[in-house]
Amino acid sequence: MRYGYWMPVFGGWLRNVADENMEATWPYIKRLAQRSEELGYDVTLLAELHLNDIKGPEAPSLDAWSTAAALAAVTSKLELMVAVRPTFHLPALLAKQAANIDHISGGRVTLNVVSSWWAEEARKYGVQFEQHDDRYARTAEWLEVVDGVWKQDRFSYAGKYYRVDDNILQPKPVSRPRPTIYAGGESEAAKELIARRCDAYLMHGDSPERVGEKIADMKRRREKYGLPPMSFGVAGYAIVRDTAEEAEAERRRIIDVKQNAAGNQNYEQWLAGTQLEKRVSLEDYSVSNRGLQSGLVGTAEQVAGKVAEFEAAGVDLLLLQSSPQLEEMERFAEEIIRPRARAAAGI
Repeated sequence: MRYGYWMPVFGGWLRNVADENMEATWPYIKRLAQRSEELGYDVTLLAELHLNDIKGPEAPSLDAWSTAAALAAVTSKLELMVAVRPTFHLPALLAKQAANIDHISGGRVTLNVVSSWWAEEARKYGVQFEQHDDRYARTAEWLEVVDGVWKQDRFSYAGKYYRVDDNILQPKPVSRPRPTIYAGGESEAAKELIARRCDAYLMHGDSPERVGEKIADMKRRREKYGLPPMSFGVAGYAIVRDTAEEAEAERRRIIDVKQNAAGNQNYEQWLAGTQLEKRVSLEDYSVSNRGLQSGLVGTAEQVAGKVAEFEAAGVDLLLLQSSPQLEEMERFAEEIIRPRARAAAGI
């Protein structure tokens, strides 16, 4: 199992808690990334939104790509998984940018390709907002161009959405045959595209049993196209405490929905812009990415047991959120990551 975490570029993950004691600032992000390497974390995911989805549109948020470039220069081991939305980036230009950061990092850049869902954000930034399946049709072309310019020179492409002629991209990325491309999605269009074009499938929080079913489904889709096996990641919000009662008290605190919370104002718009397999309650939405549904809440023994269940279901990567991030990451590393590593090594 690899362990990753969502970088808190929005100042936290809780829509019902105004101040989580982690500012959306470069000094905090830098400190967190460098400490996470020391703690044994493998990956950080930098989400891309130009408005703050968690704390409300008026709150500060950090740009994913310039932050990734800065982190590449001040870390040495951490995989930098950077979210990218095709509607906001021309593919050949993004491929060039990503390849450059990949060189700065020594081959540690990966992409998380995300379908845009926030119509208001697109309007405020002057970006065309398309309907769900149209976005995935665009993404399919976008991925073809990115893959083409990364792997070959004199690459040309002509599609409905994009055209490049005789492209040259040098230097190519350090990673071979290309940087890993992750993506998530629950619609039929999303799952088919990911099975054909991506290297790894990321899932919202869910039970190990349900996650195992999703993995089996994606494996069947992948085999249908005769492609190599994928890897699989799942989101989870972690609450590790000395007693189950203490963990449950913290869970209740963070789902205490305040109807006027700024981060809940776009709840219906988010639902309208996605196609999920099951409706998300407002309590679920209080923590992003359905993280609580992964069940990583309890004592160290209980949470470690749940991690083992995910591993048995075929999960390769846990992408964690916690609050406050630094303190809770320290606790998770001490209580879960290190003991499991020692047990695996027979120590």
